[in-house]
Amino acid sequence: MTDPIADMLTRIRNGQMAEKHTVSMPASKLKTAVARILQEEGFIAGHEEHDEGNGKRTLTVELKYFKGEPVITYLQRASRPGLRRYAGADEIPKVLRGLGVVILTTSKGVMTDRQARAENIGGELLCTVY
Repeated sequence: MTDPIADMLTRIRNGQMAEKHTVSMPASKLKTAVARILQEEGFIAGHEEHDEGNGKRTLTVELKYFKGEPVITYLQRASRPGLRRYAGADEIPKVLRGLGVVILTTSKGVMTDRQARAENIGGELLCTVY
């Protein structure tokens, strides 16, 4: 797999279209960090990491719905392996005038656009969510 983050986002989008309660995927530290931010921002209900044995870990994401509609209406990968997108602290885009969230990876870890602006650091734009 060349882009595990894009795979994660696609699994979440497909799970919501199929009205699934949870979706599972191979786990990694970066995927767990993205799921943690999605949960903190209220886009998913929860996430859990399981050890399958044989050194394999699985990340299970619990999807969130409001009145039968998915909470996440837009989930798009910003940077990809063929075209990396980086932004300085003053260049980080605002999504829907601050209602949406840009998740980015920085030298201080994975964080939201608001946290990165507050700490005045930039990084690689991972995805946009609203």
